[in-house]
Order: sequence, then C-alpha cells, then structure tokens
Amino acid sequence: MKTLKLDTPKPRRQLGLFDAIMIVMGGIVGAGIFANPSEVAHRVHTPFLILGVWVLGGLMAMCGAFIWAELATRLPGTGGQYLYLREAYHPSVAFVYGWGLLLVTQTGGMAAVAVIFSSYFRALTGVAWNDAAIAASVLLILTGINCLGARAGSNVQSALMLLKIAAIAALVVIGFALGGGSLKSGPLLAQPVSFGLLKNIGSAMVPIAFAYGGWQTATFVAGEMRDARRDLSRGLLAGVAAVVGLYLAVNLACLRVLGPAGLDATMTPASDVMRIALGERGAQWIAAGIAISTLGFLSQSMLTAPRVYYAMARDGLFFKSVGKLSWRSRAPVVAIVLQGLAAIVIACSGTYGQILNFEVTVDFIFFGMTAASLFILRRRQVGTDAAIYRVPGHPFTTILFVLSCAGIVGSAIVASPANSAIALCIILAALPVYYYWSRFR
Repeated sequence: MKTLKLDTPKPRRQLGLFDAIMIVMGGIVGAGIFANPSEVAHRVHTPFLILGVWVLGGLMAMCGAFIWAELATRLPGTGGQYLYLREAYHPSVAFVYGWGLLLVTQTGGMAAVAVIFSSYFRALTGVAWNDAAIAASVLLILTGINCLGARAGSNVQSALMLLKIAAIAALVVIGFALGGGSLKSGPLLAQPVSFGLLKNIGSAMVPIAFAYGGWQTATFVAGEMRDARRDLSRGLLAGVAAVVGLYLAVNLACLRVLGPAGLDATMTPASDVMRIALGERGAQWIAAGIAISTLGFLSQSMLTAPRVYYAMARDGLFFKSVGKLSWRSRAPVVAIVLQGLAAIVIACSGTYGQILNFEVTVDFIFFGMTAASLFILRRRQVGTDAAIYRVPGHPFTTILFVLSCAGIVGSAIVASPANSAIALCIILAALPVYYYWSRFR
C-alpha cells in the first residue's frame, strides 16, 4: 500500500505531558460515572461485589494502559490504534477499525452524549430549544474550536477536564461529609458461587468496561506531541491510574450514602447523593457538573478521533481531502468537520441510542486485536529498543487483557444478541468498501 503524498504541511508538535494526561482522562470520564454505579448495582448486590468489579475493571484498564504505552513508544505516529493495527496485521484491518470508529463507536457515542448534555442544559437554563437543536449547536461549536488546531482544542479539553475532576471531587467530599450513612458489613456474596453469580459479574463488567473505555483515543494525537515516546506512555499510565482512583471514590461515596439497595433502586445515584447532602440545590449543582462532564467528553472526541480519518486518507483509503491539513492551524479540518457532521446527523435522527447499545461489542473486539498486535510487533522488532517502554508481566498480562476483552464481548453478545449482530454486520460491510478504495481510487 502506498501512502499518498499530499501537498499539505506536517502536524505541529505542540502537546506535552500535561496535555496527554488530560486527554487520557477526558477520553475516559464522561457522564457514565454519574450513572453507572447504579447500573452495576442492578447486577451485583453487595458492597464487596460492587467495589470488586470496579477494581477488576480498573485493573483491566491499567493493563490496557501498559499495553498502549508500549505500542505508543514503538509506533509514535498519528492515528494511534489505527496505526498499530495496520502495521501488525494488514491495512484492511485498520480500515475496518476506522470505519467502525466513524459509523459506530465515536460518532454514535458523541451523538448520545451531546443529547445528554442537551437535557441537562435545558433543565439548568430553561431554554425552549429541543434536544436535537442544542446537541447540533454544541457539536458545531466544538468542531469550530478544534479546527483552530490541536493547541486550541487541547486547552479547552484541559479546562473542561479540570472542571470534571472538581465536580467528581465535590460529589465524593460532600457525600462523605454531609450525606450521612455508613458502609455496613454484610455478606460478601448475595448468593452461593455458581454459574449464575459469574454471569452476573460478567454482566456488571459491561457498563464498567464502557465507563473505563477511552484511554486509547489519546494515541490518535501522537503525531502532534513534542515527545510522544516519553510523554504519551507516561500520560497513559498517570491518566488511567487517576481515573481508577476517582471512580472508586465515587462508588464508595454512593455506597456510604445510599447503601447497596438504594444504589440498586435509583437511576441517578449522583443526584440522589447530592440531594440527600444539600437538598435540591445540591442536585442542581451536580446536574451542572454532569453537563460539564459531557461537554468535556465531546471536546476530547473532537480533538482525537479525526486524526484516524486523516491517517486513513494519507494511506489512500479515504477521500483525499480528508488527508489535508490547514496551512494556518495544521489541523485536519476536513476530517474534523466530517466527524462533526456525522455526529450531528445521528443526534438529530434519534437512532443514537440503538448504536450505543452495541458500541461495547465493536470497541472490545478491536481492543483485543490491538493488544494481541504487541506480540507481532515485538517479534518483528518494530521500534528502537532503547526508547521503548515495556509492558510489565508480558506476555501474561497481555494475554489476560486479550482474554478479558473476549469475555466482555461475549457478555455483550449474550446480553443483546440482536444489537451485537447489527454491529458485526456494520463492521463486515467495511470489507467491500475497502476493496473499492484500495483497487479503484
């Protein structure tokens, strides 16, 4: 496969370690942590199991961060996961990943989160606009900001991430200080060890996997980092570790204030904690925090994912214009606009909810394949050994991560076979498109 030589400038390397940490955290922390504690409590019902599966998810996320840190030092170019799949397997595999990113995982998630933002924005401001109009507006604004370049997009993302950390910290501190309640001892398991218990644990891991997913998107902007080999690997590890700490603290606060039964009974655990602690004003404050959190996730998505479509175009597998950079901002403006428009279409169509249902299936298929690519890249000795961060415990930790991804995909298929079948059909539809682009363009 020949890379297109497009008459455009190179990406400007202007992002550092702090930017990397904020991008990693921003890709993980969305609105999910404010709602997913109850989703987990619907499936497992004791404090030991609830906290245990969140710890298990955190360990899995850290394993993923270790693997992606080594991949980032071996291949520190623009495109991240797309680049790893292309070099380890075949351009067709990388194309299918990019196809799924554009049609399922990235734009679908952005559309749903934009509509979540809209509902909270209307509740806080009282504006009479419908959700689709507000979602389209915020997506257009963030698209415009990120067209100004990676530095402008990163500055907005960092500011929103710091506000998200403040909102989560406030939830935890106020919940512990003013929410009352206590963590009471009880049975470790709600039922004897059995296949049913293991099935419940597997089911609980699906929303946890969704909540922890997103660290990989930071690798998309590796080509715009001053020292990707050093800062991206450190940013991945520090960012994921910080998110694990935040998530466990939120769950401890929810369990202390609401208890396992109360957490299971609610769909809005963060609002309930703040309402108990501070009344309706507290619920309004956390609603503002959730709105900021969703906005931060959208900002991070706008910043990172278009670099994959840009890399695809540079490989001759997408429209040539998508592989061009702005001479002024050095940003892939066409790729950013394409993603923004796709997300707006999905947000306005009302089909985003169905797409989100099978997002986990697609995401973790490629997580597993990307982790397995480390074996291939090591065997081929890709990268300079002196500058490579190495995964601790490899190959055992890498194999464990791949098997965990397979388990989550299996749990998602069992939970929603119809939506999983639709997701796989969308992915397989990429193959004839790849054949067309590789042969006739």
